[in-house]
Amino acid sequence: MTSDISAVRQGLHAIWAAEDAAAQQAFRTCFAPDCAFFFSHPVNTPQDAWADVYAPVRAALRHARRRDEIFISGQNRRAVGGTWIASFTHYVGTFSAPLWGLTPSNRLAFLRAGEFYRVDGDTIIEARIILDLPDLMRQAGRDPFGGRLGTEMLFPGPATHDGILPMGNGTQSLDLIESMLGDLHVYDPETGASKGQTGRDGYWADDMLWYGPGGIGSNYRWDGFVKDHRAPFLAAFPDRKGGNHYARIGMGNYAAISGWPSMTMTHRGPYLGVAATGRDLTLRVMDFYRCADGQIAENWVMLDYMDLFRQMGVDLIARSNALPPSSG
Repeated sequence: MTSDISAVRQGLHAIWAAEDAAAQQAFRTCFAPDCAFFFSHPVNTPQDAWADVYAPVRAALRHARRRDEIFISGQNRRAVGGTWIASFTHYVGTFSAPLWGLTPSNRLAFLRAGEFYRVDGDTIIEARIILDLPDLMRQAGRDPFGGRLGTEMLFPGPATHDGILPMGNGTQSLDLIESMLGDLHVYDPETGASKGQTGRDGYWADDMLWYGPGGIGSNYRWDGFVKDHRAPFLAAFPDRKGGNHYARIGMGNYAAISGWPSMTMTHRGPYLGVAATGRDLTLRVMDFYRCADGQIAENWVMLDYMDLFRQMGVDLIARSNALPPSSG
């Protein structure tokens, strides 16, 4: 069956643009009755996605609206197959009521969300969603990490402003990402370097932008990425292995991948204020890429750090709520 991706997008927006009864009807139209839902921690696998996720978020973010930055679709190259949608979006509203115990700010908030949907026609039959709650805590003045790494900022849309259903089949974009990942996961344990990443023939453009989730932040150029993310991450998790993806798709100059979990690793060094635990950990990952002239120009990254830190023995909501609110 041919999928009507535009209709799916309209349905997803209707969930947030309508009053409660109409929004719930839009939800039932958009998602199959037996849709398999998977969310980031603390929701994980809800019994009732509307009651456990959509209604609480709508109540917490008053007058919430959906604001897509990237919305692509394609045939999944991984074994599960099928037509998939990958979206990076914000849920925008006034954070005026508690959300899963998180203290509200009573201010404008942009809740980041990475989403992967498997569709049949114009109906979603599987949904995997990461909500960046640590960044919502930061916006509320209660940053559980203290902003130790990159620049914490609102995720911008693509520099080219063409991330919504771009033209083209995305084959070359996804080929580039898969080649990059194959080399990135092998690195020199002394220098942390991986072959082929930078330089004139490298995978990444010299002026690349890397947008990381709450706790990591964003950075500019390869040296910024290494300083603010790669080096601290490899020091804490030196045996990390990634690439266990259920979905890889491309469309136009864009590609997206996700694993649930994608990464396995051992916590062997301090990370974001948590001393090494020696525990075996897993990490849920979503990456969205924009390619240009045969290189990667921008990368938006969603990581389920709520779940990662739970495995490390840290409740980020409790840690955040224990902080005095900042005036920022």
